[in-house]
Amino acid sequence: MSPSPTLELAQDLIRRRSVTPEDAGCQELMIERLEKIGFTVELLPFGEVDNFWATRGSGGPLLAFAGHTDVVPTGPENQWLHPPFEPVIQDGVLYGRGAADMKGSLAAMVVACENFVARCPDHKGRIGFLITSDEEGPSVNGTVKVVDWLQQHGTGIDWCIVGEPSSTDRVGDVIKNGRRGSLGGVLRVRGTQGHVAYPHLAENPIHKLAPALAELAAAEWDAGNEFFPATSFQVSNINGGTGATNVIPGEVEVVFNFRFSTEVTEAELRERTEAIFNRHGLNYELDWKLSGHPFLTAEGSLVEAVVAAVESETGSKPLLSTAGGTSDGRFIAPTGAQVVELGPVNATIHKVNEYVRADDLDTLTRTYEGVLQRLLDA
Repeated sequence: MSPSPTLELAQDLIRRRSVTPEDAGCQELMIERLEKIGFTVELLPFGEVDNFWATRGSGGPLLAFAGHTDVVPTGPENQWLHPPFEPVIQDGVLYGRGAADMKGSLAAMVVACENFVARCPDHKGRIGFLITSDEEGPSVNGTVKVVDWLQQHGTGIDWCIVGEPSSTDRVGDVIKNGRRGSLGGVLRVRGTQGHVAYPHLAENPIHKLAPALAELAAAEWDAGNEFFPATSFQVSNINGGTGATNVIPGEVEVVFNFRFSTEVTEAELRERTEAIFNRHGLNYELDWKLSGHPFLTAEGSLVEAVVAAVESETGSKPLLSTAGGTSDGRFIAPTGAQVVELGPVNATIHKVNEYVRADDLDTLTRTYEGVLQRLLDA
């Protein structure tokens, strides 16, 4: 049997080596399909990043599909069962870099719109596509810039489906209706370098820092709430020393991150953290980076439509969750949009031999179409 339209498009997208921030022609392929069914497209390159915004319809509420064409590097290609950019369907499974994250979702979105427009050419409201090639990279010239452009042009998104791989065991079993905030810090603590045999002539910044880190690791920042787990603090890197075993280092650098709930603010986390460093008498510099505030779409027409579409297609009610990392939804939700993430199973994302079950992409296509029908069917 020949592959379905969604699988064909997913394979065409996977063949394009779009390692972030490269798009490698993926957006051109999507744009060609969307223009054929009446979408108007704005190309929005920023820096080295390709983005586009496409819309169909002239008025009423706007349902946008958001996603990214860039993928992470493959890792050792000799460890793949098949070349990562040569998609293969084997035993009902589609292999290839981006199959799950998230070229499979992009294909499902496009085909769902093709099917919906064929049935409802005069649908109410508007359909949008917000596509970037900067999600897997620094995320500074992608969705965040497109959202700014939309706001400058007076365009507001009412509902947004982000195609991130949200599912755990089967497609549609989990819907992400929010995400925790992410606040990172790079801390540099200064001491005095010296010989390990003469500690009275030096000051070890690692020794000074250790009690402060222990306090941060043990702190309770909040208790979470109905939708979010408690805020967590994690150290990801510690670097200090000269490489010699007989030298007390003069500086240590620590990289850390908070994943935080709606029970605490970015400002509160900064204030409490700096108070701990000050209380321990550290001589330090601290650079903060906010990657995104927490957001939540707890209820409303979008959640209702997505839950109903998943139940209709799979026979099971999905779990609403805010777990996991961040997504570009963090840039869209602050505009007032209702945002959810719905995509394939995420078990193999960013791994060698990334794959998605072929049938899942067709299920996802029908589910996206079901959401369109529930929100925009005339």
